[in-house]
Amino acid sequence: MTDRRKLVVVGNGMAGARLVEEILARGGRDSWDLVVFGQEPYGNYNRILLSSVLAGTHDPRDTFLNPLRWYEENGVTLHAGVGVRGIDTRAQVVHAGNGILERYDELVLATGSVPFVPPLERLRLEDGAFREGAFVFRTLDDTEAMIRYAARSKKAAILGGGLLGLEAARGLLALGLEVHVVHLMKHLMEVQLDPAAGRMLHGLLKGMGMHVHLGRATCGVIGEDRVQGLLFADGLTLDCDMLVISAGIRPHVQLAVDAGLEVERGIVVGDDLRTSNPHIHAIGECAQHRGATYGLVAPLWEQARVLADRLSGRRADACYEGSRVSTKLKVAGVELAVMGDREATSPEDEEVTYSEPARGVYKKLVVRDGKLAGAILLGDASSAPALLQAFDRDQLLSDNRAELLFPLASGGPAPSAATLPDDAQICNCNGVTKGTIVNAIRQGCRSLQVLCSTTRAGTGCGTCKRDVGVLLEAVAGDTVADDPSEHYYVRGVPLPKPDLVRAIEERGLRSVSAVFRELADGKEDAASKPGLASLLKTLWGKEYEDERDARFINDRVHANIQKDSTFSVIPRIYGGVTSPAQLRTIADVAERHQAKMVKITGGQRIDLLGIPKERLPQVWRELGMPSGHAYAKAFRTCKTCVGTDFCRYGVGDSTGLGIAIERRFQGLESPAKLKLATAGCPRNCSEATTKDVGAVAIEGGRWEIYVGGGAGSRVRRGDVLCVVDSHDEVLTMMGRFMQYYRENAKYLERTYDFVERVGIEKLRRIVVDDAEGIAARLDADVQAAVEAYVDPWQEADAPKTSAQFAEALAPAEPALVPLRRASGER
Repeated sequence: MTDRRKLVVVGNGMAGARLVEEILARGGRDSWDLVVFGQEPYGNYNRILLSSVLAGTHDPRDTFLNPLRWYEENGVTLHAGVGVRGIDTRAQVVHAGNGILERYDELVLATGSVPFVPPLERLRLEDGAFREGAFVFRTLDDTEAMIRYAARSKKAAILGGGLLGLEAARGLLALGLEVHVVHLMKHLMEVQLDPAAGRMLHGLLKGMGMHVHLGRATCGVIGEDRVQGLLFADGLTLDCDMLVISAGIRPHVQLAVDAGLEVERGIVVGDDLRTSNPHIHAIGECAQHRGATYGLVAPLWEQARVLADRLSGRRADACYEGSRVSTKLKVAGVELAVMGDREATSPEDEEVTYSEPARGVYKKLVVRDGKLAGAILLGDASSAPALLQAFDRDQLLSDNRAELLFPLASGGPAPSAATLPDDAQICNCNGVTKGTIVNAIRQGCRSLQVLCSTTRAGTGCGTCKRDVGVLLEAVAGDTVADDPSEHYYVRGVPLPKPDLVRAIEERGLRSVSAVFRELADGKEDAASKPGLASLLKTLWGKEYEDERDARFINDRVHANIQKDSTFSVIPRIYGGVTSPAQLRTIADVAERHQAKMVKITGGQRIDLLGIPKERLPQVWRELGMPSGHAYAKAFRTCKTCVGTDFCRYGVGDSTGLGIAIERRFQGLESPAKLKLATAGCPRNCSEATTKDVGAVAIEGGRWEIYVGGGAGSRVRRGDVLCVVDSHDEVLTMMGRFMQYYRENAKYLERTYDFVERVGIEKLRRIVVDDAEGIAARLDADVQAAVEAYVDPWQEADAPKTSAQFAEALAPAEPALVPLRRASGER
């Protein structure tokens, strides 16, 4: 005999599933039979990550919070993929698909929201379905369908310039499409941003190659069988072959309306989160509390906690009093945090602003009665954690407003998560407080990976992961455990590099997909593909089986993508030595294809910037020069001085050696880029001692070989590997070192980190003294790699795929935006 009552939750989204978690955490399994209906045939997943899935930085499987087995393990009955058709409030029974009936003692509606779809002419077919090429961006299925369709599309229009619309736009831009955002209002994200911030955001997105059309009222879709464009109210049109509608959301209330509950914009609830029926509650995006509805996750978490307290009996009088909202834009390359009011609402309000358009920085505070009523932080959100705490706690602010916008202005220490109170929220995506994280550390979570997995902090958009790490260091100190994943060559295959190489060679895995299939249970990780592709090409040379989706866009089209989504073309100029004829050819090509800039690079080459993707094959045909590999994780260039030919100080032919190095090692794949240099004397004009590998001529016709130098974000003088007597010996020792580095470095580990990690003494024993007896094998392997090299632009006339060099992203100049009058208009 049981005295447990039955709680039925309609909705398995982020609010409904979170409520079930909170009830279980309060011991609710002892007092409730828990039943959940989910419209989608999955467990609960994190919708916040859908834009990351679209952009290819997360695998869909990474989004799941509670897989199907979780419900079974926790005694929760889940009707996955089953829609609820009605509620009999008198009998307290839920009627669902497949003839399922569930009686309830208490019912929670967490039905979420539905996308608002404007009444566009010709959007829908006769059966009500969308015309081919039109999508809403709401669910995991929506996202995966968009990814599939984007693979055969060139140009996408996003209807809506709000938070979700811009995230969808950035995702499609990352997939290589030309993206146009069409927005009805006069500036982007008008709900969160003031006009000044909206204009600056517009400029930042334009710099990425995104086209934005403001003040455009869309009235129809152009196309017969599929989407081919948009028609605006003023008669202008925009061509596109893919349409994503992100024009806002509406609470999903039809079930409540049919059940006779009080419904306005959302399902009306009180502070106890009850509806007009005493046995029915509502939380999440479908609920309307004190006239407000919420479309962000933080209020959902608060509502779930309050209702779980009430239903579990922990705090039967718990009340929800509303939420103060804040959010972040999850768009790579744009840092934006907003909270509260975007503008003053009375003359007494104080507005504090700082604007630096050249850097894309805009900061604004709205202060009311000495407290923070709102903030916009664009381009620099370093002060967001402290401001968010002041905002959430309704604290009185310091009179020094500069300290609020620029935390270091006071001269004191930088703010840290470690100094925040225990109830401060560290992870907004999952509603995780500092206290929860600290308790998990004290209970044994001593690595960042385990800590994030246990608390879910850092598993949403990821922006709080640094703060989680700070707390781990502060609490655990010297007992912080090493994460095994830190030693994985790539995150998607749980093996350190030596084990990974051994498994690949033993099983003969020659493609990235084969590695995932054999070594990762078939689970592919998009972020791991470029690293695996580089490793496999290093291991197999000509036998490597190329898969184009395993390469970053730069490697797929053999050019370096720029922030406006055009490309740079850098032909190889051996040793920086050119000729009038070659210069004339470069000038002609740059002029003919309207390069936006022609620049001498730090590696003594000429860079043609601003070339559209579709012109790349023609540009290379006309140049008739080999690729400089400025885009690849590979040997890039060898910088030279003029050496003995002209310099009165030269003691070695650095130019001839540099040319020999470039011809030998051009295109050599490596874990990270390799920059080399040769100097004709110890004056070191070519900075050879601060390159990945360098050779410096010294008296007596000898050469010092330096390894592990760097002069970028980290400056390090290289270590002397050895001293040799000839160009041939330089080539041998450089090749041997680079091959050992290729085999043993972590992915993206530069030589300066590699040399420090391994130690120069060990490197000398292996590379120079042959203490391990592998020198001959290293020489043979680097020779095989050299022989396998084929210049990618010799294949420019035969792209790997039909769309490889198809028109993708037109220049972002306003005059080139393809708006035109509709047919028949003059």
